[in-house]
Amino acid sequence: MEQTLNGQVTLVTGASRGIGAAIADHLAARGGTVVGTATSAAGAAAISERLAAHGGSGRVLDVTDGAAVDALIDDIAKTLGPITVLVNNAGITRDQLLLRMKDEDWSAIIDTNLSSVFRTSKAVLRGMMKARQGRIINIASVTFSGGWSDLAPYVQSKGALIGLARAWAREFGAHGITVNAISPGAFPTDAEKIHPDLPAYEKRIYEHQAIQRRGSPADIANALMFLASDASSFITGQTINVDGGWVMH
Repeated sequence: MEQTLNGQVTLVTGASRGIGAAIADHLAARGGTVVGTATSAAGAAAISERLAAHGGSGRVLDVTDGAAVDALIDDIAKTLGPITVLVNNAGITRDQLLLRMKDEDWSAIIDTNLSSVFRTSKAVLRGMMKARQGRIINIASVTFSGGWSDLAPYVQSKGALIGLARAWAREFGAHGITVNAISPGAFPTDAEKIHPDLPAYEKRIYEHQAIQRRGSPADIANALMFLASDASSFITGQTINVDGGWVMH
């Protein structure tokens, strides 16, 4: 089955760079009417510039602000139509061992990575239920399978997105809505550049992966396009690891 979105209204959070940018661009190029979010006006403008050729746009959004989430999704529904594809990609991390972690750092990670998904998913749900179709896709992480000692709140938040995909798949399935997750492996992003020993880090990646190349954001975008399209209409509650064979179940 051809993987297209045929004008479906799509929201991608955290779409200004990296994996989120690749997802937004990929879905827009395959027929989606894509709105991507960024935390700054400059980021939103960059998204609009990239997506303009396909009728997409960028918007400023703080995913931790429930009122802002509701307002944006209401505005999208009024101007473009109800959102039928939601990609929960926005996320942050603050690497720190538990004894050194501050309460506010823990809360910021959980609120941005996990509670925001509750907000966005709840806000789009009525429109999806009315249309009797919808795709909710959570961007999780391979760290949930392996555990990273200095990433506890990040690992928890990403593991919870897998749990939500399973629970919501059962809750929403009767309404024609699928809920799945994608767990990226170790991808070269801006966050990786601050690693104190990049050669050793890359060596560790290749030792874990079965495929001996670094992943690219396009690898995530291709998998996500499948989950967003009608080609995956009988797949829900699942997690796809896009990690070069790092984790095998």
